[in-house]
Amino acid sequence: MSTRSERRADPAADGEGRVLAPHRPGGIMAIGGAEDKLDDKVILATFVQLAGGRSARIAILPTASSIESAGERYKALFLGLGAAHAEVVYLADRRDADADTAAAQIGEATGVFLTGGNQMRLAAIVGGTRAMHAIRRRHAAGAVVAGTSAGASILSSHMVAFGASGPTPRQRMAHVSAGFGLVPDVIVDQHFRQRDRIGRLLALVAASPGLLGLGVDEDTAALFDPDGALEVLGRNSVTIVDGSQAVSDVFRVKGHGPITVSGALLHVLTPGRRFDLSTRRLLDD
Repeated sequence: MSTRSERRADPAADGEGRVLAPHRPGGIMAIGGAEDKLDDKVILATFVQLAGGRSARIAILPTASSIESAGERYKALFLGLGAAHAEVVYLADRRDADADTAAAQIGEATGVFLTGGNQMRLAAIVGGTRAMHAIRRRHAAGAVVAGTSAGASILSSHMVAFGASGPTPRQRMAHVSAGFGLVPDVIVDQHFRQRDRIGRLLALVAASPGLLGLGVDEDTAALFDPDGALEVLGRNSVTIVDGSQAVSDVFRVKGHGPITVSGALLHVLTPGRRFDLSTRRLLDD
């Protein structure tokens, strides 16, 4: 088991605590789920390239999934896309996630991939463990970290744990818990338009207007670079809700009542478009 001092280790260190040469943080890919695995595989191929292409070493965490073969399927896909090495990191419980083995496997990775499934399972097993801190250290040292569906939700500091669908924001429509904190001041939702989740994202932003709401469609990814820009990849779109200038009656609404939200800025970004997260503006072509 880890000690408190181990958990406060230098962020630019590997899974064994060895200090690495200074690096820029790696990219972050929040994938909306159901990404193409049969044709061009644009999103998954981009992940492999960001991880180093033919020298990529990828750690796959299928913890969120109840499908036993999920990790092996992604392993075959990444190897088929040219990665030098791909390893499935099986974490059945928190003891596994706090073990030396998991930290060492993640500590060698140039890319970490979190599969879809149940984000509460992922948070409950991995949150706060040595495995989570190893992911954060590898990202700080330059590794790319990607998550699809549930794996996308947990990338941010505030994670959508579960909630209801629908176009109208309502009180208690969604529940939030702690994520891995790789993308600060953002809350990520996935399967966005396909599951009609605009209402719950508006409700979350109304309650926490300092957060930028990010809804990622299926077969689409939001790629965060170290300079604070977001780029859209894939087939559909990314919806951004900026509530910094909005007003709402969220603090008055009781039960599951509807919430009024006025003045929120809505951005719908198609593939290839870029967005500055600090100024909250579309970047010029």
